[in-house]
Amino acid sequence: MTTATSSSANATVERALQSLIDEGPELGLQVAAYVDGRLVIDAWAGVADEATGRRVDGDTLFMLSSTTKGITATLAAILADKGKLDYDRPMASYWPEFGAHGKDKVSVREVIAQRSGIPQTPIGYAPEWLSDWDRMCRGIAGLTPMFPPGERTSYASLTFGHMIGEIIRRIDGRPVGQFCQEELAGPLGADIYLGVPDALLERVAVLKDGPSAPPAYDARMVGEPAGSHVAEVFNRREVQQAAIPGSGGIMSARGLARMYAMLANGGELDGVRILSPESIRRATELQSYELDEIYRVRVRRALGYRLGPDCGPNAGPNAFGHVGGGGSFGYADPDRRLGIAFAKNHFAYNSGGPTTRRAGQVATDAVFEALGWT
Repeated sequence: MTTATSSSANATVERALQSLIDEGPELGLQVAAYVDGRLVIDAWAGVADEATGRRVDGDTLFMLSSTTKGITATLAAILADKGKLDYDRPMASYWPEFGAHGKDKVSVREVIAQRSGIPQTPIGYAPEWLSDWDRMCRGIAGLTPMFPPGERTSYASLTFGHMIGEIIRRIDGRPVGQFCQEELAGPLGADIYLGVPDALLERVAVLKDGPSAPPAYDARMVGEPAGSHVAEVFNRREVQQAAIPGSGGIMSARGLARMYAMLANGGELDGVRILSPESIRRATELQSYELDEIYRVRVRRALGYRLGPDCGPNAGPNAFGHVGGGGSFGYADPDRRLGIAFAKNHFAYNSGGPTTRRAGQVATDAVFEALGWT
């Protein structure tokens, strides 16, 4: 794998990242971009651990919150490509317990397109549940829909990943973290983890919470894993080592950009085919573009991916990927043959405070400038 660390293009991006660190509140940043299957930008700045002064480098791993949903969407597409997952079958046909309380007809398509009607966390949920996959899944199976399934968009921030991950496990037999390593991350040589191995924990960046959102805002977000206390929860070892495929994957920008480079290249990278072009087309078809009942935003949604300008800064009309709380993102833009990802460890919230430059936009603008796309 070639990098552009010493190139003038990379230096342009590094300067932009350093400017964000210098002006605050950012701590550590990474951005990586592939074009035509080649790593052309691989830049970073700042600290991975404010307490010890450990610096970010290209191998630093970051928890990227809902940006993880793009990985989980890709895992589902892999299983569908094998003919084992049917998006239009009821969830309960794979996971019988899920059918309780009026959820018997909820399809995989409705869940992965955020139209399940059950955006909320399980009754009694606490962050301590995150390290107990079976407990989370039992809690989800016991939920009653908040909205009529299939009729409205209602974003399941946390439970999206458990619902899709449990379907993968029920069909394939492997836990979703193992499936990710053996079917996606390992074959690609990408630093992407749904549960970090012991040997890699020292590479994980320490998160820092920004100012909290107003209490009323947090109370309305019925499906969030930790409200305005993400760092407090996701800096715990047992959480970092848990599979949280809706909002807790841990990866490098380089690793995530590599996955999206594969997708931008029709499912193949460096001679390794992960998906067929047809499976990518199926997974990226528009499913909805309507107001979300929980987050009150209107975004284009496919089968687990966001589409077009809703999947990250400067994304083109045919791009697909996902953004995450705190400001991370990753996407594929097939028209540009681009895979790009941005990682950070300062976790910003909708606090109502003064606005600052959006780090992801600054980083992406610098990448595009460095590539001569401005």
